[in-house]
Amino acid sequence: MGGSHEFIIPAETPWLCDSTVQRLFAAFLDAGEELYFVGGCVRNAVLGAPVSDIDLSTSALPETTMAIVKAAGFKPVPTGIDHGTITAVRDGQPFEITTFRKDVETDGRRAVVAFSKNLREDALRRDFTMNALYADQTGRVIDPTGGLPDARAGRIRFIENPHDRIREDHLRILRFFRFSAWYGNADLGFDADVLAAIADLSDGVLDLSKERVGQEMLKLLVAPNPVPAVAAMSQIGVLSKILPGADPQFLGPLVHLEEQSGTQPDPLR
Repeated sequence: MGGSHEFIIPAETPWLCDSTVQRLFAAFLDAGEELYFVGGCVRNAVLGAPVSDIDLSTSALPETTMAIVKAAGFKPVPTGIDHGTITAVRDGQPFEITTFRKDVETDGRRAVVAFSKNLREDALRRDFTMNALYADQTGRVIDPTGGLPDARAGRIRFIENPHDRIREDHLRILRFFRFSAWYGNADLGFDADVLAAIADLSDGVLDLSKERVGQEMLKLLVAPNPVPAVAAMSQIGVLSKILPGADPQFLGPLVHLEEQSGTQPDPLR
């Protein structure tokens, strides 16, 4: 990573300079373990977008994480310990900390994971390059997959091979369109190779639970302008599989009405 592809989150960023967060980092570093901010908080800091949740990733195994946070004065809650996730709570503030992971088995819905000590392995199991951004306690961004230039350009790019990433979890088909609606550069359009991969594997959305599909579609539809993404979904046959009879041509007037009424899109609802 170098030159224009470097980024440091401003030191005055509230969640970065928060004393409770920095206490966590000090505890892990003193124990000889790595700890990083990861995912949405880093991506949104790069894009200048609001940050709602702080997720952390560590080289420490879950049992070690439990011990470290307890010794540092946090309450450890094993919210998803089988998958490597611990929630550290202090003064009512929860921090989700997950051990580096790698996929060992996938079925298109849920992955079986193994713990890892390697940040790059953890990055490679994620969906899009812009979601595989990490930051250390100083705000320096670590970019193992080229996510910084992609995020800045508004390019939603799967990590390595799109077919492989989609086969791991078919929900990534819907996530691609949701992220395109929120973070994509409309002038770039949709990558033809990605759309071809989605079309090839689109039957996989039929295996997803209605709850997972519904959550993704709601997040997509409250984007500032979901029309191009929904139109692309319709064009390659995804929309008819999850919402039979849906017609994207009615979305345009609805978006216009929202604009006229002053309704603001909300990425967090």
